[in-house]
Amino acid sequence: MALKSEDVSKAISIASSVLNEVSKVIVGKRDELRVILASIIAGGHVILEGVPGVAKTTIAKSIAAAFKLSFSRIQFTPDVLPSDVLGTHVYVGDRFVFRKGPIFANIVLADEINRANPRTQSAFLEAMQEGQVTVWGETFKLPRPFIVLATMNPIELEGVYPLPEAQLDRFMALVKLDYPDRDEEVEIVARSDYIDSMPVKPVASAEDLLFLQKAASLVHVEQSIIEYIVDIVRATREDDNVFLGASPRAGVHLLRASRALALLEGRGFVTPDDVKYMALRVLPHRIMLKKKAEALGITRWDVISNILKSVKPPTPGV
Repeated sequence: MALKSEDVSKAISIASSVLNEVSKVIVGKRDELRVILASIIAGGHVILEGVPGVAKTTIAKSIAAAFKLSFSRIQFTPDVLPSDVLGTHVYVGDRFVFRKGPIFANIVLADEINRANPRTQSAFLEAMQEGQVTVWGETFKLPRPFIVLATMNPIELEGVYPLPEAQLDRFMALVKLDYPDRDEEVEIVARSDYIDSMPVKPVASAEDLLFLQKAASLVHVEQSIIEYIVDIVRATREDDNVFLGASPRAGVHLLRASRALALLEGRGFVTPDDVKYMALRVLPHRIMLKKKAEALGITRWDVISNILKSVKPPTPGV
């Protein structure tokens, strides 16, 4: 089934309305917002990495508000239990009744997820992969759409539990949120009262997001682009600086993210530039560097950038 031009126009209209509405409270960070929105449209979960105070929570809340989605925030600490996230059975009258936890929302903000203990972190695995949770042998479907936005502070070392590779691999993208530049910071401080009032209004709906997700799945991808994605992913496993490369799931996520980005750009087909742009957001958190590479100051983003320079993109029309 081909993507119709009118569907592309509708998708652009919805996405632009959401981005413009979110920008009422998020100063700058347009590129970061576009990556987050593309990942959500691709049906993926996102890690928001940044120091405190760079609007990670505000971004999650404002996107949920703009789409009129149900939203919940889970503030993680080491003593949070899986039942605090998933829910639990309580005895009511003469029987047990399941009381849903905060994970039952369209957008779940997992705040400082790396502060949760491994047992609680693992409670997210089934939810993120299957869109359901199992408690006491009983399975409960999560609402659709279902997106996890997880925040992490990159400088925190004490009282944190690094996410295992299996869980990192389930996040489609990692978006780094840096400090604003001086002009942006002046605007943030000047508009702080307005921003704190959270003036974001619903300009789309859950049905609109599901439409965007369906439209993105119909964006055309040439066989040569698919092979290009696979070559990039496989190159992460062969790089001398990499101890553990990206999994086949990374290729699937890169394909879906590239489709969503193409849709946001108003195209019904994916280009090599879409793949390159999203690769720097989809792949770095999925690889582990060798100790000697880290000692030399090489970063995961450096590795992916070099791979993108070395892997030859497909030639148009060939």
